[in-house]
Amino acid sequence: MIKPRHPLIELRRLHRYFGTTRAVQDMSFEVYSGEVFGYIGPNGAGKTTSMRILATLDEPTAGDAFVDGFSVIDDPDRVRRRLGFMPDYFGTYQNVNVREYLDFFARAYGLRGHERKQAIGSVMEFTMLDKLAKKPIDGLSKGMKQRLCLGRTMIHDPAVLILDEPAAGLDPRARIELREMISQLATMGKAVLISSHILTELAEICDKVAIIETGRLLAVGTVDEISETSETSSHVRLRLLGNEQPMVDWFAKRNDISNVSVNVGLITLTHEGGQEAQALLLREVIEAGFQVVEFASKQKSLEDVFLHVTEGKIQ
Repeated sequence: MIKPRHPLIELRRLHRYFGTTRAVQDMSFEVYSGEVFGYIGPNGAGKTTSMRILATLDEPTAGDAFVDGFSVIDDPDRVRRRLGFMPDYFGTYQNVNVREYLDFFARAYGLRGHERKQAIGSVMEFTMLDKLAKKPIDGLSKGMKQRLCLGRTMIHDPAVLILDEPAAGLDPRARIELREMISQLATMGKAVLISSHILTELAEICDKVAIIETGRLLAVGTVDEISETSETSSHVRLRLLGNEQPMVDWFAKRNDISNVSVNVGLITLTHEGGQEAQALLLREVIEAGFQVVEFASKQKSLEDVFLHVTEGKIQ
């Protein structure tokens, strides 16, 4: 019998209030092993507050959060052993090189002797900082500092990684390399919760996303799942053999189609309905005798979904 897997990250009706400000309101979602989970929302939406609660740096007003099954309220010490938190800003120390910096945090997590040396070596190899082991931290580029912070975050081999805006300020190559490392971490079985405003990159690496605004969870799931539940229309393009005008006239008689246009043989339109409705439309078009050589709908991006779900509210 296969045992049901338990989430490595779980928020259960989480609330956090600061006076009259409700930073987090009734937040619930789960992240499993091997998943990269995108956490997106406008500034002030409650992302950092909820991530700080997961990292045991703050306490909820109500509800609870769990890391690998342990409560951040009842078992904060066990949570810290299983979690690595990379904040959007981290301090560096003067007169400390890369190896010494990682060694400091390895000792802070209680690693000793051969175990500590092995952890440092493994992290430096993974982040490709091994050739910069003796380089002073204040001499590193922004990209290398982000790698170092990621290395510090994973020095104790946590099951869960929480990354707050890890790609902020990085050049294109550094962002690509960071994205590849995050994907590798998921392949290793870790649960990765990542907050970012670079939605195009999140869409490429995330298995699921959660969209929040004014402390409330608006949607959670894959981009396609959220799009299906939040959108009622789609943009479709068709190409036919022969004259397009009969089809344009045929579309004009339907109540579920609008904005029909023809450009160099390509017909574009707006269709009310999701993927199932599109499949039915294609069948009806073919049964009506039109010779279709191309039929496609525009794939909605994470940016499209985000703009449709959120309203631009602030608190």
